Order: sequence, then C-alpha cells, then structure tokens
Amino acid sequence: MARKKPSKMNTKMRQLITKINPKSPISEQYRTIRTNIQFASVDNKIQSLLVTSSGPGEGKSTTTANLAVVYAEAGKKVLLVDADLRKPTVHYTFRLDNLTGLSNVLVGENTLDEAANRTDIENLDVISCGPIPPNPSELLASKKMEQFISEATQSYDLVVFDTPPVLAVTDAQILANMVDGSILVVRSKHTELESATKAKDVLEPARAKLLGTVLNGREKQGSNYYYYYGTN
Repeated sequence: MARKKPSKMNTKMRQLITKINPKSPISEQYRTIRTNIQFASVDNKIQSLLVTSSGPGEGKSTTTANLAVVYAEAGKKVLLVDADLRKPTVHYTFRLDNLTGLSNVLVGENTLDEAANRTDIENLDVISCGPIPPNPSELLASKKMEQFISEATQSYDLVVFDTPPVLAVTDAQILANMVDGSILVVRSKHTELESATKAKDVLEPARAKLLGTVLNGREKQGSNYYYYYGTN
C-alpha cells in the first residue's frame, strides 16, 4: 500500500513518551496496559479498539497514541484513526496537515489507502480526522463507517480509534457497537467518580465490549503513571 510521508509543517508535537523515551517507567506502563488488554480479550481476537473518556482533559488522545505505538513496537501492523470529528488532535501529535482524513473517506472523496499516512514509527500508520464535517454522528453511524472498519481490519492487525468523550456526544457510543473492544480513560484527581460511572453506564447499553479502564496522571516519584483495571 502506498503511504504519504508525514508533513513537515511547523506545529507543536504532543509528547509521545513511548517514542521519545521508550525505556521510561511510563512507557513500561503502556506496555503493561497492552498486555492486560490482550489478557482481557484472550477468548476473542481484538482487531479494532476504541479509546474514550467521560469528559475532556483526561488524557484520552495521549493514551490512544502511545498505545498505538507500543502495539506497533510489538510487531503488530497498526492503524491509528482520529475519529474525533469535532475536536481532532491526532494530526498535531504526528505533525500531519489534516487536509485529508477519515471524513474524506466516509463521504467517498478518498480511499482508506489515500488517507493513510506513514509515520516514522515502524508498523504504525495514521489517518487523521480530515475536514471537520457538519454531521459527525451521522457519518460515524453510516454504512461507510462499517465498511471502513471492515476494510481496515483486513489490512491491519489492529485499528485504534481516538473518539470524543462519551458524556459529551454520542459518537463514542455509536462506534463502540462496531469495534471489538473499548477502553475508558480516567484521570487521577480530575475525573469525578460519578462521571466515570456514568460513562460506563452509557457505554454498556450501546453493547460496548468494555475491556477495562486506564487511570492516568497518578503521580509517583515525580512521574505520571498509568494503570489498567479490567472490568471484572
């Protein structure tokens, strides 16, 4: 498959700790999360994974990007998709121009292959949001989205979706019903217990296969640590 090279536009790159410092304790925590997800889905192969949060500012997008990196490091062919069609951020993390992305594919302007960007991380491709559409929920609920997931999982070992917070809009609920598993991100000293519980309650009726919760931002010896908790 042909892949576009990352744009060299001068944007502020969000930290990818798993790339910048792969031997750090935080990077190791991401690998632990990867392992726990694999154990949580031992009976069912996970080829598509959704990451969401209850609200903004919980580290959802950072968690999604770093999880994609550690899966790629493990030799999996990974596609990271920015399915936040309202406030996308993945293009900042990977320095992409965001002129072509998921929204273009869903309206039939581009193919998946045309929208995919090669990164400098082996085994990892990225599809940014693309132009923000006027009808995000409708696009994500469309047959085109189902076809996109089907095509992507045929070409990649794992497709990871960054989605909007679940309590803000219905987008994550819509996608949760289409993917193999979902992860809920909460932030220490930020996420209210009531919000986290409500997010879980919102996802379950959508037939989301909630694999577990990631707690991030917990300080230990001056660093932010990430923990994974299964649903059982």
